[in-house]
Amino acid sequence: MVQQEQTMKHISVAALATLSLVLAPSLAAAQSVNVTRSILPTLPYTVIYPEGMVASGGGGDPLTINHPEAPLQCDLTVVPVEDTGWTAEAALGALDDAEVAASWSEIMPGFALGNKGTTPYQDATALIYDGSSPESSMGVPLTVVHTETVSNGRGYVLDCLYATAEAAQARPIVDFIIANFATRSDAGCCIGAEVAPEEETAPAQ
Repeated sequence: MVQQEQTMKHISVAALATLSLVLAPSLAAAQSVNVTRSILPTLPYTVIYPEGMVASGGGGDPLTINHPEAPLQCDLTVVPVEDTGWTAEAALGALDDAEVAASWSEIMPGFALGNKGTTPYQDATALIYDGSSPESSMGVPLTVVHTETVSNGRGYVLDCLYATAEAAQARPIVDFIIANFATRSDAGCCIGAEVAPEEETAPAQ
Protein backbone atom coordinates (compact mmCIF):
# COMPACT_ATOMS: atom_id res chain seq x y z
CA MET A 1 0.00 0.00 0.00
CA VAL A 2 3.02 2.28 0.43
CA GLN A 3 3.77 2.49 -3.29
CA GLN A 4 0.12 3.14 -4.14
CA GLU A 5 0.37 6.37 -2.18
CA GLN A 6 3.41 7.85 -3.95
CA THR A 7 1.38 10.13 -6.23
CA MET A 8 -0.75 11.34 -3.34
CA LYS A 9 2.37 12.25 -1.38
CA HIS A 10 3.48 14.62 -4.12
CA ILE A 11 0.06 16.25 -4.23
CA SER A 12 -0.07 16.56 -0.45
CA VAL A 13 3.29 18.28 -0.06
CA ALA A 14 2.60 20.62 -2.97
CA ALA A 15 -0.66 21.72 -1.35
CA LEU A 16 0.91 22.00 2.08
CA ALA A 17 3.55 24.35 0.70
CA THR A 18 0.90 27.05 0.22
CA LEU A 19 -0.02 27.15 3.91
CA SER A 20 1.18 29.43 6.67
CA LEU A 21 4.10 28.31 8.83
CA VAL A 22 2.41 29.06 12.15
CA LEU A 23 -0.49 27.06 13.54
CA ALA A 24 -3.48 29.23 14.24
CA PRO A 25 -4.17 29.35 18.01
CA SER A 26 -7.87 28.77 17.29
CA LEU A 27 -7.04 25.48 15.61
CA ALA A 28 -4.90 24.17 18.44
CA ALA A 29 -7.57 25.09 20.97
CA ALA A 30 -10.57 23.97 18.92
CA GLN A 31 -13.27 22.19 20.89
CA SER A 32 -15.92 21.90 18.17
CA VAL A 33 -15.52 19.36 15.41
CA ASN A 34 -16.77 18.63 11.91
CA VAL A 35 -17.90 15.17 10.84
CA THR A 36 -17.57 14.12 7.20
CA ARG A 37 -19.14 10.85 6.11
CA SER A 38 -18.93 9.15 2.73
CA ILE A 39 -22.31 8.58 1.12
CA LEU A 40 -20.96 5.88 -1.18
CA PRO A 41 -21.78 2.39 0.13
CA THR A 42 -18.72 1.00 -1.64
CA LEU A 43 -16.37 3.53 0.02
CA PRO A 44 -17.61 4.00 3.59
CA TYR A 45 -15.76 6.11 6.14
CA THR A 46 -16.24 8.70 8.86
CA VAL A 47 -13.67 11.44 9.42
CA ILE A 48 -13.85 13.74 12.45
CA TYR A 49 -11.64 16.82 12.66
CA PRO A 50 -11.43 20.27 14.33
CA GLU A 51 -14.00 22.77 13.13
CA GLY A 52 -11.32 25.15 11.80
CA MET A 53 -10.20 22.61 9.23
CA VAL A 54 -11.93 22.08 5.89
CA ALA A 55 -12.45 18.98 3.76
CA SER A 56 -12.25 18.74 -0.01
CA GLY A 57 -12.49 15.90 -2.49
CA GLY A 58 -14.19 12.72 -1.41
CA GLY A 59 -16.70 10.67 -3.31
CA GLY A 60 -14.55 8.43 -5.46
CA ASP A 61 -11.53 10.70 -4.99
CA PRO A 62 -9.13 11.04 -2.05
CA LEU A 63 -10.38 13.21 0.80
CA THR A 64 -8.11 16.05 1.94
CA ILE A 65 -8.48 17.87 5.25
CA ASN A 66 -6.46 20.99 5.92
CA HIS A 67 -6.55 24.40 7.50
CA PRO A 68 -6.17 27.55 5.36
CA GLU A 69 -3.86 29.15 7.92
CA ALA A 70 -1.92 26.20 9.34
CA PRO A 71 0.77 23.81 8.06
CA LEU A 72 -1.31 20.72 8.75
CA GLN A 73 -2.95 18.43 6.23
CA CYS A 74 -4.38 14.91 6.25
CA ASP A 75 -5.19 12.84 3.18
CA LEU A 76 -7.45 9.80 3.14
CA THR A 77 -7.27 7.33 0.27
CA VAL A 78 -9.39 4.20 -0.10
CA VAL A 79 -8.23 1.48 -2.50
CA PRO A 80 -9.40 -2.07 -3.24
CA VAL A 81 -7.18 -4.82 -1.83
CA GLU A 82 -7.04 -8.55 -2.36
CA ASP A 83 -5.33 -9.49 0.90
CA THR A 84 -8.39 -10.11 3.06
CA GLY A 85 -6.18 -11.70 5.71
CA TRP A 86 -4.26 -8.47 6.30
CA THR A 87 -3.72 -7.48 9.93
CA ALA A 88 -1.97 -4.47 11.40
CA GLU A 89 0.17 -6.72 13.56
CA ALA A 90 1.39 -8.75 10.59
CA ALA A 91 1.99 -5.59 8.57
CA LEU A 92 4.07 -4.18 11.41
CA GLY A 93 6.16 -7.33 11.55
CA ALA A 94 6.75 -7.21 7.80
CA LEU A 95 7.44 -3.47 7.62
CA ASP A 96 10.68 -2.76 5.76
CA ASP A 97 12.21 0.36 7.32
CA ALA A 98 14.48 1.01 4.34
CA GLU A 99 11.59 0.69 1.89
CA VAL A 100 9.48 3.11 3.90
CA ALA A 101 12.31 5.65 4.06
CA ALA A 102 12.93 5.34 0.33
CA SER A 103 9.24 5.81 -0.49
CA TRP A 104 9.18 9.17 1.32
CA SER A 105 12.69 10.44 0.56
CA GLU A 106 11.85 11.80 -2.89
CA ILE A 107 9.54 14.46 -1.45
CA MET A 108 11.12 14.53 2.03
CA PRO A 109 14.92 14.28 1.50
CA GLY A 110 16.73 12.77 4.44
CA PHE A 111 13.55 11.09 5.71
CA ALA A 112 14.12 9.18 8.94
CA LEU A 113 11.60 6.69 10.27
CA GLY A 114 10.57 7.35 13.85
CA ASN A 115 8.11 5.33 15.91
CA LYS A 116 6.10 2.45 14.48
CA GLY A 117 3.40 0.21 15.90
CA THR A 118 -0.35 -0.33 15.79
CA THR A 119 -3.09 2.08 16.81
CA PRO A 120 -6.88 1.91 17.08
CA TYR A 121 -9.30 3.60 14.75
CA GLN A 122 -12.89 3.66 16.03
CA ASP A 123 -13.65 0.29 14.44
CA ALA A 124 -10.35 -1.23 13.33
CA THR A 125 -6.70 -1.58 14.21
CA ALA A 126 -4.24 0.27 11.98
CA LEU A 127 -0.55 0.12 11.26
CA ILE A 128 1.06 3.41 12.25
CA TYR A 129 4.48 4.96 11.78
CA ASP A 130 5.86 8.46 11.80
CA GLY A 131 8.94 10.02 10.33
CA SER A 132 10.48 13.38 9.59
CA SER A 133 12.93 15.05 7.25
CA PRO A 134 15.27 18.04 7.72
CA GLU A 135 14.11 19.47 4.40
CA SER A 136 11.20 19.16 2.01
CA SER A 137 9.76 20.62 -1.17
CA MET A 138 8.13 23.37 0.91
CA GLY A 139 11.46 24.46 2.34
CA VAL A 140 10.92 23.47 5.99
CA PRO A 141 11.35 20.25 7.98
CA LEU A 142 8.25 18.06 7.74
CA THR A 143 6.80 15.24 9.80
CA VAL A 144 4.40 12.62 8.47
CA VAL A 145 2.16 10.29 10.46
CA HIS A 146 1.06 7.35 8.32
CA THR A 147 -1.73 4.93 9.21
CA GLU A 148 -3.32 2.16 7.20
CA THR A 149 -5.77 -0.67 7.65
CA VAL A 150 -7.82 -3.13 5.62
CA SER A 151 -11.55 -3.60 6.12
CA ASN A 152 -14.05 -5.53 3.99
CA GLY A 153 -11.75 -5.72 0.98
CA ARG A 154 -10.81 -2.05 1.11
CA GLY A 155 -7.50 -0.53 2.10
CA TYR A 156 -7.63 2.74 4.02
CA VAL A 157 -4.56 4.99 4.10
CA LEU A 158 -4.62 8.13 6.25
CA ASP A 159 -1.50 10.30 6.00
CA CYS A 160 -1.06 13.52 7.98
CA LEU A 161 1.73 16.01 7.28
CA TYR A 162 2.77 18.99 9.37
CA ALA A 163 5.70 21.33 9.88
CA THR A 164 8.00 19.67 12.40
CA ALA A 165 8.50 22.95 14.25
CA GLU A 166 4.78 22.95 15.08
CA ALA A 167 4.70 19.37 16.41
CA ALA A 168 3.65 20.36 19.93
CA GLN A 169 0.39 21.79 18.57
CA ALA A 170 -0.09 19.69 15.46
CA ARG A 171 0.52 16.16 16.74
CA PRO A 172 -2.36 16.14 19.27
CA ILE A 173 -4.71 17.18 16.45
CA VAL A 174 -3.37 14.42 14.21
CA ASP A 175 -3.76 11.88 17.01
CA PHE A 176 -7.36 13.03 17.50
CA ILE A 177 -8.18 12.64 13.80
CA ILE A 178 -6.65 9.16 13.70
CA ALA A 179 -8.33 7.93 16.89
CA ASN A 180 -11.75 9.06 15.68
CA PHE A 181 -11.48 7.77 12.11
CA ALA A 182 -13.78 4.90 11.15
CA THR A 183 -14.06 2.62 8.13
CA ARG A 184 -17.84 2.82 8.22
CA SER A 185 -20.15 5.76 7.51
CA ASP A 186 -22.31 5.55 10.63
CA ALA A 187 -19.63 5.89 13.31
CA GLY A 188 -20.39 7.98 16.37
CA CYS A 189 -18.49 11.05 17.37
CA CYS A 190 -15.80 11.65 19.88
CA ILE A 191 -16.21 12.25 23.59
CA GLY A 192 -15.90 15.77 24.98
CA ALA A 193 -16.39 17.71 21.77
CA GLU A 194 -19.25 19.74 20.35
CA VAL A 195 -20.26 18.54 16.90
CA ALA A 196 -20.64 21.06 14.10
CA PRO A 197 -23.17 20.34 11.30
CA GLU A 198 -22.23 17.17 9.46
CA GLU A 199 -21.05 17.06 5.87
CA GLU A 200 -21.52 14.20 3.43
CA THR A 201 -19.18 13.71 0.51
CA ALA A 202 -20.98 13.45 -2.80
CA PRO A 203 -19.73 11.50 -5.80
CA ALA A 204 -17.37 13.49 -8.01
CA GLN A 205 -19.03 15.02 -11.04
